[in-house]
Amino acid sequence: MINDIELKPYLTEDEIQEKIKELGAKLNNIYSNEELYLVCVLKGAVMFAADLSKVLTMPLKMEFIRLSSYGTGTTSTGKVNAVDITLPDLNDKNVLIVEDIIDTGHTAKFLVDFINHNFHTKSLKFCSLLDKKVKREVDIDADYYCFDVDDKFLVGYGLDYEGYFRNLPFIGYV
Repeated sequence: MINDIELKPYLTEDEIQEKIKELGAKLNNIYSNEELYLVCVLKGAVMFAADLSKVLTMPLKMEFIRLSSYGTGTTSTGKVNAVDITLPDLNDKNVLIVEDIIDTGHTAKFLVDFINHNFHTKSLKFCSLLDKKVKREVDIDADYYCFDVDDKFLVGYGLDYEGYFRNLPFIGYV
């Protein structure tokens, strides 16, 4: 039962928001006066993408795609399913993929390969709130990330356990 799960604190709301502001300042310098397409990976990255977009100052368009690599519980299947990956013409555009967590790397690689195969972007970068390098199975890294994280099952701030806990303003672990 979900009510029986005890969450331990990992990252506070203030810590998360401070890192997002730092990342936003960096991205504002990189993309100043250039249009940027933010591609948010649903459902997990929606909180991060929304808060990040609020601190960005360049002309910005947001797109949303839905991928899945988790079965039930706390383990990744290692196989990425494109649930909804409809994107506009990204040719000659600056594209920033926004993800909640990069762990095994399968989802990140799938998405980068998909965009590179279908478009000739001006630039393509991958941004993740959390980077769990200890779980990496695929040779890919985030261009930008806010936190290196330990090998814990994290929930909150978009991250879920069987659909629950996404609405928490902080990140905890089970």
